[in-house]
Amino acid sequence: MKCFRLQYTFVKVVALAAILFANSSCKQETTGEYHEFHTQGHVEVVATVGMIADIVREVGGAHANVSALIGEGVDPHLYKPTRDDVIKLQRADMVFYNGLFLEGKMGDILVQLARTGKPVYAVTEAILGDAEYVLVNDSEHFDPHVWMDVRGWIKATEVVVDALVTFDAMHRELFEAQGAAYIEKLKTLDEYTKTVMKTIPEYQRILVTAHDAFNYMGRAYGLEVLGIQGISTESEAGVKDIENLVDLMVERQIPAVFVETSVADKNVKALIEGASAKGHDVIIGGELFSDAMGPSGSYEGTYIGMIDHNVSVIARALGGEAPAGGFQGRLNLE
Repeated sequence: MKCFRLQYTFVKVVALAAILFANSSCKQETTGEYHEFHTQGHVEVVATVGMIADIVREVGGAHANVSALIGEGVDPHLYKPTRDDVIKLQRADMVFYNGLFLEGKMGDILVQLARTGKPVYAVTEAILGDAEYVLVNDSEHFDPHVWMDVRGWIKATEVVVDALVTFDAMHRELFEAQGAAYIEKLKTLDEYTKTVMKTIPEYQRILVTAHDAFNYMGRAYGLEVLGIQGISTESEAGVKDIENLVDLMVERQIPAVFVETSVADKNVKALIEGASAKGHDVIIGGELFSDAMGPSGSYEGTYIGMIDHNVSVIARALGGEAPAGGFQGRLNLE
């Protein structure tokens, strides 16, 4: 894999480039250091969030032991690594993280690890050169929630495949085959998502959530997304923000809002109460997975299950149609 070069004009790109340059460091030159250990067993991989860990498990299969630092219902924007986390990162053969400042409080640790020669990869590396793809908010903050667009997560999968092949060329054919099989599943999920979202009446394709985690989904699948908080949950929604959103909900007769598993629901409840006070009843359409997947070992605890759940819940709450079993018949939404 070639060292990554950034060509952005965004103000904050300098800081991002520093992290990526440190973390790439022409990683193909470091593989020999780990090769002897790896050929005796499994690659020990640490991923920051569950969505990334799921990719590595799919691509690495039996040749990768994968753990995620940030688990079910935990907000990565606010997560502070523990001493045990640092030890896990140091002991890992490879580290995968999202990038785009999702893991803001872990940035320094990731840079330090990369400088030691450890293979550290941002899975968003493949889309960073496309200034038209990466979303940026009004404050010029990158939107890291790329996994909400299945096509974006296909690009992330390609990064993981390349990284594992670079680290362990002996299993190139296996990693490439397993990666290709997983990408085919994702392409099918992408088509399913497009089909289901189109069943929502056009005037009701408005997704109101706790924070701006769904903009990539909105752009990819034709939804207008309104988040109470900004891209990062570190930002606070003011009273005026909530009042303005209440007025818009009443004006456009939005029927449902959504809570998130990793974000407090107090602001969503304030929206419902505000709309009710103005004579418009709004329901909670369901609970969505935004920055974290479902329980470990469950269908919703996989990336495909996470997206399947979200798509099905959103469509059904906004007047569209989705089978109770979802994409693979594994949901239970009745």
